[in-house]
Amino acid sequence: MLEQFFKLKDNKTDVKTEVMAGVTTFMTMAYILAVNPSILSAAGMDANAVLIATALASFVGTALMAFLANYPFALAPGMGLNAYFAFTVVLQMGYSWQIALLAVFVEGLIFIVLSLTNVREAIFNAIPMTLKSAVSVGIGLFIAFIGLQNAKLIVNDDSTLLTYQKFAGEEFSTVGITALLALIGVLITATLLIKNVKGGILLGIVATWVLGIICELVGLYVPNPDAGWFSTIPHAIVSFDFSAIGNTFGQVFQSDFSSVKILDFVVIMFSFLFVDLFDTLGTLIGVSSKANMLDKDGKLPRIKGALLADAIATSVGAILGTSTTTTYVESASGVTEGGRTGLTAIVTGLLFLLALIFSPLFLTIPSFATAPALVIVGFYMMGSVAKIDFNDMTDAIPAFLCIIAMPLAYSISEGIAIGVISWTIISLISGKAKEKKVSILMYVLTVLFILKYIFL
Repeated sequence: MLEQFFKLKDNKTDVKTEVMAGVTTFMTMAYILAVNPSILSAAGMDANAVLIATALASFVGTALMAFLANYPFALAPGMGLNAYFAFTVVLQMGYSWQIALLAVFVEGLIFIVLSLTNVREAIFNAIPMTLKSAVSVGIGLFIAFIGLQNAKLIVNDDSTLLTYQKFAGEEFSTVGITALLALIGVLITATLLIKNVKGGILLGIVATWVLGIICELVGLYVPNPDAGWFSTIPHAIVSFDFSAIGNTFGQVFQSDFSSVKILDFVVIMFSFLFVDLFDTLGTLIGVSSKANMLDKDGKLPRIKGALLADAIATSVGAILGTSTTTTYVESASGVTEGGRTGLTAIVTGLLFLLALIFSPLFLTIPSFATAPALVIVGFYMMGSVAKIDFNDMTDAIPAFLCIIAMPLAYSISEGIAIGVISWTIISLISGKAKEKKVSILMYVLTVLFILKYIFL
């Protein structure tokens, strides 16, 4: 039955290879089960509910990818998108997490429409490749910055706004220990990845966590819940109580929309849509290229089904209670192991479902242990900087402004807005608008973003 449904022989693979590829993919992206609750709980969401929603959304999205497209790609709530959700929409802009979920839900519905029509191609072609690459780089810096802050490696300072954590004197306390452990965690994770160890990011989290447990046992790390320092020692391993999902499930429909500015909401929704759309396309093309899945024209067969799976998973994830669900670049690890069909995706999805039982373990993992994962993921996203042509200033300057605005303004949407505005205006005043083929859509977006800064 598996052969008939997934066409294993046609794809020159077998059940054993697909299963091992699915396990490998899960190992490389399971860190999201620890990181996503940590990030979204900063927005006031229940961490246990977020973990359950994360696992369920990952299962649904990955299963849809298998059945609608028969590809070995896995989905989960996206890094960067969850940071934008928590730190920009909720903490900076002041909206409730229910409103943020509503924006994700609407974005998913729009993505479904775009996936069923040719509008997606029009949007994709309108945005210059330079800005697509810049957005990825900017998000990478933003994620790494959040990781450094969560680890207390970067702290507030009255004179310079930010500085590094001191490792000597009276300042070296529990905070200093967590910063040191996070730094060690980055080195451990980096070493594992350099050695091509499967699941290096997840193993780095576990190793840092174990070091934290040792420090707590010997008294170097002292839990203080009032200060946000919780025990690193798990009090349970498994749990079959999934009632916490009630704290987020369906809350997207309980949003108080009366205090929301429509243009603001559109910007938020568009930011989710923009990042999700191009992140998904980039991942699909990049991973499928690695697996030689592209046809002779460089197109990915059945891409509509893959995009539809991503879109449906986003809306379903919002209903469950998590930020945008998207296709993961870590899927490349399973492809490298020989995964070629949806059977790989099914195995990965089932492992996410199984992980629900071990929720107490994932919830005990401290933020300083997940911080190295954020830094390393940021490093991976920085790779897109090589695609930016710095010899062409009309491209390079807007790209730079887009990149630098995200961590400094602590907002992905501000980086996108500044990138779009600067690229269009610089192309115009330099007389290269025709050469750059600035589309009507880019002019429309530029005007909308400028109006946002004038009136909001």
